[in-house]
Amino acid sequence: VQLQASGGGLVQAGGSLRLSCVASGRILSINDMAWYRQAPGKQRELVARISSGGLTTYADSAKGRFTISRDNAKKTVNLQMNSLKPEDTAVYYCNVDWGYYMADGSIVQQKDYWGQGTLVTVSS
Repeated sequence: VQLQASGGGLVQAGGSLRLSCVASGRILSINDMAWYRQAPGKQRELVARISSGGLTTYADSAKGRFTISRDNAKKTVNLQMNSLKPEDTAVYYCNVDWGYYMADGSIVQQKDYWGQGTLVTVSS
């Protein structure tokens, strides 16, 4: 099982980016999906979270500018980021709570599974 994030890049302040994260493998179910970010010299922080039923939570810094969404059929979570600011510069990570099958057919329930990061750089 793995999470593959994409969509990062360099953008000017005021611009937009859309991050996507696709889950793949022998997945049983996906509960919460989330985006975190980590800026240089800072701790990793929650940006937005979405439950399996579509309930969303945002960091104060993301409210009104970012929108998290998911497609359960495609096992993806997206983060639409508008009105980007230089302080949004960070590596963005997707994160899931999920259950998946091992090779022997057993089931693992795991919280806080991390994908690789995607770098977002916002220039002033």
